[in-house]
Amino acid sequence: MEEKIDILVTLDENYLDPLKVMLTSLHQNNMQIDFRIWLIHERISSEKLQALQTLLKFYGMELNVIKVPLDLFADAPTAERYPKEMYYRLACGSLLPDNVKRVIYLDPDTLIINPIQELWDLDLEGNILAAATHSGLTNITKGINNIRLGINHGYFNSGIMVIDVKQARSKVQIEDIYDTIRKYSDYLLLPDQDVMNYLYGEFTKEIPEEIWNYDTRQSSAYFTRSFGAYNIHWVAENTVILHFCGKPKPWNEKSNNRFSLLYLHYQQLLKRYEENI
Repeated sequence: MEEKIDILVTLDENYLDPLKVMLTSLHQNNMQIDFRIWLIHERISSEKLQALQTLLKFYGMELNVIKVPLDLFADAPTAERYPKEMYYRLACGSLLPDNVKRVIYLDPDTLIINPIQELWDLDLEGNILAAATHSGLTNITKGINNIRLGINHGYFNSGIMVIDVKQARSKVQIEDIYDTIRKYSDYLLLPDQDVMNYLYGEFTKEIPEEIWNYDTRQSSAYFTRSFGAYNIHWVAENTVILHFCGKPKPWNEKSNNRFSLLYLHYQQLLKRYEENI
């Protein structure tokens, strides 16, 4: 029996529709792979979860839903900038069952446009995490973030990560996360990402952003940095995960990103699938 790939998502009802599009793209480009989807949430309705279950059964994917008790993160610093969902991915080691040893965490505002197996098989070389940095054209933000957070490594994007869950169970402590937020809240711009970098950046293996976490806003920067090699044809053949960072999102009518049409293609494909389930 072939090993299943474990995918982790943490979100609320507002991101269920983008999640379905992302999972549609994952299915379309990885039909030979068995996936277990782990959805950690706090208050998604049973009706919407059932609709997601029906879709994933159609895709041949296994859905596992973990509902976090309302009092589990009662002591967590929360506000609009600190939604509880941000804790779930960092604390996944204490939330996922013991038989889950590794997961690929995916933000819902992504598309998987090529096979993902190589990311699953990645040698973490003893690290807890693997993630990409978004360096832009000049990489000036690395220096800014290093000063702001007092770190001496790259600033990793937390939207796509490989997580060694077995290590996370012993090394990622929820109280450390709480303490960091309480101590540095005035300096945190992207709370969960900042916390991840501050506490665990030195235990993170860097993976190529052009392949595993392609920021769709930065296509010109990728093209320029590669001296013209990373054009659209290269992306179609080599990039695995497109990440629609920032706003507007591709499902918004104001979006006119060069990758918006591709996103809308998968959105329409999802619609046709749902009409025939």
